Amino acid sequence: MLVHAALITVTTALLHLSVVQSAPQSPHLIFIVADDLGWNDVGYHNPDIISPNIDKLAGSGIRLNQSYVQPLCSPSRSAFMTGVYPFRMGLQHMVIGESQDVCAPLNRKFFPQILKENGYMTHMIGKWHLGFCKWECTPTYRGFDSFYGFYSGGEDYYTHVYPNGYDYRYNLTVNTEAAGNYSTYEFAARAEQIIQDHDQAKPLYLYMPFQSVHMPLQSVHILLQVGTHMLYLYMPFQSVHMPLQVPDKYLEMYPNIKNKNRKALSAMVTSLDDAIGRVVTALQDKDMYQNSIIVFTADNGGWTIFGGNNYPLRGGKVTIFEGGTRAAAFIHSPLLKQTGVIYDGMMHAVDWFPTLASALGITYNDSLDQDGVDQWEAITTLAPSKRSEIVYNMDYHPAPVEGQSAIRFGDYKLIEGYPGLYQGWYKPDSVDQGVEISAGQLANMTLDTPAVQELMRSGQPQSLAKNHYLFNLKDDPTEHNNLYDKLPEVVQQLQERLAEQRKRYVPPNFPPNSPKANPKHFGGVWSPGWC
Repeated sequence: MLVHAALITVTTALLHLSVVQSAPQSPHLIFIVADDLGWNDVGYHNPDIISPNIDKLAGSGIRLNQSYVQPLCSPSRSAFMTGVYPFRMGLQHMVIGESQDVCAPLNRKFFPQILKENGYMTHMIGKWHLGFCKWECTPTYRGFDSFYGFYSGGEDYYTHVYPNGYDYRYNLTVNTEAAGNYSTYEFAARAEQIIQDHDQAKPLYLYMPFQSVHMPLQSVHILLQVGTHMLYLYMPFQSVHMPLQVPDKYLEMYPNIKNKNRKALSAMVTSLDDAIGRVVTALQDKDMYQNSIIVFTADNGGWTIFGGNNYPLRGGKVTIFEGGTRAAAFIHSPLLKQTGVIYDGMMHAVDWFPTLASALGITYNDSLDQDGVDQWEAITTLAPSKRSEIVYNMDYHPAPVEGQSAIRFGDYKLIEGYPGLYQGWYKPDSVDQGVEISAGQLANMTLDTPAVQELMRSGQPQSLAKNHYLFNLKDDPTEHNNLYDKLPEVVQQLQERLAEQRKRYVPPNFPPNSPKANPKHFGGVWSPGWC
């Protein structure tokens, strides 16, 4: 029996190493998230963007051509951390606001907790955005040995002020030393320090959800006084308009881009690229690079009105069209046998947890009840995807500005209900992303439609039932040709699949803002400890 068990163990190890070169210990893992990065915002998709480090990593790795995320920040991050669809945790509606007494469910085990149990040193640098009303919700309570960054959805890149309060931490301590320093530089420097100081007797997990290329935020209260329009309810939790922030030297690299926001966002991508280059160099200098796996992904599509671009895909952030949910993503590692290739199989944000656990040779208990599937062998051998179905979102809480419900099965995608705020195809220069546009103008421009007004009056999801789309994504990846009335049998099949998934639906946990969260109660700092 012992011999048999040993053979099983050896066989399992050999299977794992069949897709990577042999390594002396468990690989290091660097997981990089680019905030609000559009499909068309990287150099390997768009030659107008200067991103040599990202392009080199992608070009010598495995590009993921159909890697899906949620249409907004918090839902995607919850999927990364748990391997569970947000609609099953009540996190599918908008994002977690800084004044809401909610966080990613504490009964769900996070990916870094699994890694810690298997000997990894776990560090986080950057944007959390998974709730912080109580300390138990914060990174160092959820599996990270250290945390350097901010809790909320965004902040000023230099002052690190979120509306009404300062938001920057080193572990549990407020870090005022970072004030005045550009956050992308700060995050790169912290990564360099962690790598330089790392004891290679243990493998490293470094989670780096950058703030770039998300814009900073503006005062919540002005918007809330305007009214209860759906856009105003949404914008305080994500952003309203402020000029994008980036050092001048990066702006000077884009003399031919006239649109101010597009120019600034392109420059922010280049500054992000420099930061990623610094991380890779640090790994090489420490002799850790050869035994590292680097993952890069966006958390949602680019936001077209603020400089992001997803062309030729339809829509963008806050939509369940492809432009809002299909991420620029890749895996890079010297351990990979096949490199410089494109993987065209379906993958979803929930798959990263089991996929990377498999890549690291880690097994864990099935009781986590995940939606994610292990795609490591499929991706690294270019085999067919392990999944045939993806749920884009399922949100029946008024008003579902990020899209109501959509599912893909095979090549076909069904959208039922409101698809999200921005429904067109936008070239980089086709939308006025200038600083003069106001929240009121946005509301009139994007939401003044009969269907949306009906939803706002009734508050009922069925009020948008007349919105139907069916696309064949293999033949029509840019979603131009609505086949809903032409293929009733396919529609019925996908409606049945959506109804089956709906049985697992958990209503959104989206409480009103609490005055207890106001930074004035915590010395002008956004802090846990009030719920």
